[in-house]
Amino acid sequence: MSQKAIREHTGKRLLTEWFSKKYEGKYEFGNMALVSPSTDLKSLPNSHGFLKTEKLVAKPDQLIKRRGKLGLVKLKATWEDAKKWIEERRGKELKVGSVKDTLDFFLVETFVPHKQEEEYYVCIQSVRGGEKILFYHEGGVDIGDVDSKAEFLTVEIGKELTSEIITKGLLAKVPNARQPPLADFICRLFEFYQDNHFAYLEINPVVMIQKESGFLIAPLDMAAKLDETARFECYKKWGDIDFPAPFGRTSCPEESYIESLDAKTGASLKLTILNRKGRVWTMVAGGGASVIYADTVCDLGAAPELANYGEYSGAPTMSLTYKYAKTILSLMCDEIHPKGKVLIIGGGIANFTNVADTFKGIIAAMQEYATQMIEGDIKVFVRRGGPNFQEGLENMRQFGTQYRVPIKVFGPEDHMTNIVALALGKDIVQVGKTLPRPNSAADLLQRGRSSSLAPPEAKTAAPIERKKCVPGKSPPKLNPWDLFTAETRCFIYGMQPTAVQNMLDFDFVSGRAFPSVACLVYPFSGNHSRKFYWNTKEVLIPVFASLEQALKKFPDISVVVNFASSRSAFESTIEILKHSKQIKTHAIIAEGVPEQKTKLLIKKAKDLGVTIIGPATVGGIKPGCFRIGNTGGALDNIIASKLYRPGSVAYVARSGGLSNELNNIISQHTDGVYEGIPIGGDRFPGTTFMDHLLRYEANPDIKMMVLLGEVGGVEEYEVCRALESKKITKPLVALCTGTCASAFSYEVQFGHAGACAQGESETASAKNTALKKAGAVVPNSFNEMGLCIRVTYRKLVKRMNPGGRGSCLTYLLPGIFPPPEGVVIEKIEPAPPQMPVDYKWARKLGLIRKPSAFMSSISDERGQELVYGGMKLSEVFEKDLGIGGVLGLLWFRRKLPKYFTKFIEMVLMVTADHGPAVSGAHNTIVAARAGKDLVSSLCSGLLTIGPRFGGALDDAARKFSWAFDTGLLPEEFVTTMRKKKELIPGIGHKVKSLENPDIRVEIIKKFAHEEFKTTPLLDYALRVQAVTTRKKTNLILNVDGCIAVCFVDLLRNCGAFTRDEADMHVENGTLNGLFVLGRSIGFIGHFIDQKRLKQGLYRHPHEDIWIVPFDQDIQ
Repeated sequence: MSQKAIREHTGKRLLTEWFSKKYEGKYEFGNMALVSPSTDLKSLPNSHGFLKTEKLVAKPDQLIKRRGKLGLVKLKATWEDAKKWIEERRGKELKVGSVKDTLDFFLVETFVPHKQEEEYYVCIQSVRGGEKILFYHEGGVDIGDVDSKAEFLTVEIGKELTSEIITKGLLAKVPNARQPPLADFICRLFEFYQDNHFAYLEINPVVMIQKESGFLIAPLDMAAKLDETARFECYKKWGDIDFPAPFGRTSCPEESYIESLDAKTGASLKLTILNRKGRVWTMVAGGGASVIYADTVCDLGAAPELANYGEYSGAPTMSLTYKYAKTILSLMCDEIHPKGKVLIIGGGIANFTNVADTFKGIIAAMQEYATQMIEGDIKVFVRRGGPNFQEGLENMRQFGTQYRVPIKVFGPEDHMTNIVALALGKDIVQVGKTLPRPNSAADLLQRGRSSSLAPPEAKTAAPIERKKCVPGKSPPKLNPWDLFTAETRCFIYGMQPTAVQNMLDFDFVSGRAFPSVACLVYPFSGNHSRKFYWNTKEVLIPVFASLEQALKKFPDISVVVNFASSRSAFESTIEILKHSKQIKTHAIIAEGVPEQKTKLLIKKAKDLGVTIIGPATVGGIKPGCFRIGNTGGALDNIIASKLYRPGSVAYVARSGGLSNELNNIISQHTDGVYEGIPIGGDRFPGTTFMDHLLRYEANPDIKMMVLLGEVGGVEEYEVCRALESKKITKPLVALCTGTCASAFSYEVQFGHAGACAQGESETASAKNTALKKAGAVVPNSFNEMGLCIRVTYRKLVKRMNPGGRGSCLTYLLPGIFPPPEGVVIEKIEPAPPQMPVDYKWARKLGLIRKPSAFMSSISDERGQELVYGGMKLSEVFEKDLGIGGVLGLLWFRRKLPKYFTKFIEMVLMVTADHGPAVSGAHNTIVAARAGKDLVSSLCSGLLTIGPRFGGALDDAARKFSWAFDTGLLPEEFVTTMRKKKELIPGIGHKVKSLENPDIRVEIIKKFAHEEFKTTPLLDYALRVQAVTTRKKTNLILNVDGCIAVCFVDLLRNCGAFTRDEADMHVENGTLNGLFVLGRSIGFIGHFIDQKRLKQGLYRHPHEDIWIVPFDQDIQ
């Protein structure tokens, strides 16, 4: 969402800070203090001294309108009066109209004495063409309908606002002496408004008081909204911003939690609790679809029972959908409703979201709450379409069967909102028969994609004829009403390989002669090429680091599909607009581009004759010609919705997700889509409904049009005027969604940034009424959208009966309506070419199988959280397993006893380092001093580990185990090794001896004897030491040997391993892994130490090297 209301205190804080920095000493604003629920009123004057010395104003600061008329303003009060007034109301419930809420935030500020005639009204609000300033020469609570009587002027984007313009346009009724300072203030206020990305700023009144030194200007009451999408560039100016919930709706912890998840992802997660005790709960995919589901619940009379509004979209991960679903289920199961509850898991046909993946998260949450769902008589209703929807729906059915949760599941063959009627026990709107959908995506793809879906005559029709042409040296010529042709080519801004492949698949199935994507532009890499598929053929598409290189190489490009993020979409579009002579159409996919920047793009594009689709759009589609990005969804939906060839119906919509639903509806009830453009969900999209409807009106191939608008904005009124003036003469089916807003007692911001009414004229109901009055066909609800489209289309159809085989229309609409007359001549459905399936997708659908290239059994990152050896990472921390416990899970795939994990940690500590002189540390130091990086230096030291340095653990374990297991006495073992002329690994030390024992060995022995169940191999090794030290006292059991025999004792006797498993770990070199892991700690320490000491390149001194004479015999 974009425009968010702020507290008056926040607005005045920003105003004071900005004016004091920008115009220091020129303007003086009064002092103020915010009283929150945690504020101690007794101590507040200690931090705000003005409370004791000035007359005060006190009022609630909770987005309440008309506080003065409601008696909610205390004027000219002392601090004691103001404190008492606040205490009398603090924590108390207040009813304003039909809304109730608790008063817990108050603003206390300096009282400004003034006369009535010194009050003025000023308001700045964001409009499509720029910013609109309203001014009235009177202000205060009795101003009345200011919209109808205020002077106003619109400051166009890019135009400078001066005091002269303000004086001439707004201040005619203000005394001449007051005009200059007042105009100057409004000019500065406008600058403040723009600099801080306000979307709405109203001051009523602003007072202008005559003083000896001039005029004092003070804003008394303020209401404001910020463009929340500008937070990333205004966070320093804004500081810690609080966006309060509307009066009447207290923000709950669950909403805050979902908001925090939303802030951490590129996907969208929204949740508003409307009625915690309600029995109708929704979990809807898509911003546009979420509004329609809420509308339908209200249309069917269940508004009082609607518990929540929310949506998830933008391909959230399984983990996110799990957390989102778990939050909703926890609310649903909080208390039992006597009539039971229903959960509506709905959505349109997704464009790019893998439905099965998102459903996995929802199913995982429902599995946790299955018992409570049954106890609470919760019934689930599911409807979804999109990539891999068949698997997702089947998983939902299996969940219901396995857990005995009542669940009904539907796909895109059923109308999107039918499940709402089912859930509420209402009649379902049925409009004839719908074309059958495949049981699975695999079924569809295996059967040639279209044969099972097309009318009888299509089964024998010729396939689509592939066009024969090559890319030109300049963009293809367009009709005035066209944005794309079958020869249009584009470049993709950003690295989006999936979108590119989707576009190429669409191109091929549509019969295009060559790919619509000429290249990609990705500034973060050098020039290279990426491999894609053109049907079964592999093709290379170049990737350029600069835009200029791409356009020079491909002069025929005329469209850009811009996948830049919301933070960089503006800058990248400005750069591309410099090439407006070539690039005539921009599709900006990013959601969350600040309004001011979007409006600047609109202005620049209009001046340059460039069309912008978006921002916040999925793109658009012209069947048989051109597809923007992921529009239209998976290939099976392209086929099922007949988007591979043009129909006669064109649509324009706000929502990208709902555009796919319109594709589905139109394909079921007409001969198909000619063109469809979702203009985007932001308040000010790059192009308007009228921009596209006028193109459709001029296009002779388009016979009827569909418009799907929504609450918020006034663009639909342009359409009304065009209908009334006959600029639009073709049949138009139009509907604005969001009628449910009138059922809520407070303002609800829906999923799209623009979906919020700022006045009665912007409500969905008002716009629907106006459209119907102007001559559009307006359904009573989205439920009737298909019916209205069908009836309107039928009136245009001219039947034909080629070859005496009956018409396509007869097949689709058997005997429902009388024979029509009109202008549409339906054609025999062509057979689209068969398309191969990508390997990854085919495997996901179960079409193929292939042996895995790798096997892994120790960890898994695919689920909701990382798993080590079968244990969730959160559980690892909850049980405080430590490093030893994690090593047990990852090395041995099991939870080890506490003393075992403690021993592992001891080994890591005692082997961490042995000084800088040992060979491994020495090599690490030499590499570090040679300027090598950490990894290279570490590897240099690790590669030294072997038979002569640090590699004795495995050999010691093997030799001592062999001797012990074969029953050799210690003396026999020593004698046997001597006869083999082999040293006993793990015995001997250069420095340590019986007289000077190695403290590391002593620590390990002590721990083993005290904590291990039994130590047979350690005891045997100590008896061997007794034999070897008779010869030399330094032939002791060293640290390697001690660790080795103790570890074998652990493996064999702790109860966690079988004997075979214990021997396997010894043979696999597991023990040396302990030394490698431990010593890595020291090697890294030496690297860091050398860098800290700034040691230069090491060169070994000559005097320490004996050069053997070349005539010396060294054999």
